[in-house]
Amino acid sequence: MPTPSSPGPGDRLVVSHAHNALFERGLRSFFEYRDLGMKQATDGRVVAHVIRAAQGEEFNGVPHRHHIDFQLVYVLKGWVEFEYEGHGPVRLEAGSCVYQPPGIRHRELGHSEDVEMLEIVMPGEFKTEVVEAVEHRD
Repeated sequence: MPTPSSPGPGDRLVVSHAHNALFERGLRSFFEYRDLGMKQATDGRVVAHVIRAAQGEEFNGVPHRHHIDFQLVYVLKGWVEFEYEGHGPVRLEAGSCVYQPPGIRHRELGHSEDVEMLEIVMPGEFKTEVVEAVEHRD
């Protein structure tokens, strides 16, 4: 678990080590999330976590959008494929990064069993809205 220590808000040093990392189920049941402590350290302005595939869980790529100011996904291991409104399918592999603009409709199309991603989102608390579809340009 990350260990913040601080004299004041936004001035906290947070250290998170892989050897004692705790992964928990979160927004998507087919993923596990490792909190990196940014939400607590920034008084909710930012959330950062490592996401990995949850073994034995069935994948379900429901179209949705997030009410956010910023979202970045960086693939650490494996691959993941998303479908984005106005762009179509985008495959990300280890070393790939995507900035998902605020409110963009998207859904996951699939991922490798060993996928691991770093995700950074602002603000730390945000609403996710299920949408009917992800539309493409013609």
